[in-house]
Amino acid sequence: MHVRSFQLSDCTPVTELLQVALSEECFENTIQPFSRQLQWDSDLIMVAEEDGEIVGTLIGTIENNHGCYFRIAIHPDYRRRGIGKALVKAMEQRFKQRKVSRIMIAGDEQNISAMPLFETMGYGANKIMEAFQKLSIVAHL
Repeated sequence: MHVRSFQLSDCTPVTELLQVALSEECFENTIQPFSRQLQWDSDLIMVAEEDGEIVGTLIGTIENNHGCYFRIAIHPDYRRRGIGKALVKAMEQRFKQRKVSRIMIAGDEQNISAMPLFETMGYGANKIMEAFQKLSIVAHL
């Protein structure tokens, strides 16, 4: 498995991954913020590849010098293989390079299923961004 930054050629495979990995409602609530983040700063979108296929993605954003994990999606056939942890570690490094003052998790209902992953990586309840709706990538939903 290889984790890297998003590239323009990843747009269709990542969109297809989001459709497969997320519920319909979650996908609908993710696609516009994903598009917005692509326009603003695609370096805050990480992808995981296995055998040339994109099997995971993590959409991050920075708001008021706080890094935020907005959405993580792993293909159902590739879950529980460490892909999520690898994506989070890669994004942590990206946030540290940007010198964010704090790293948070978007606290919406769609991230509930990912919370055990974040908790095992040291992100407890005090790292959940309750006011995630105010994120610029989400603001116009």
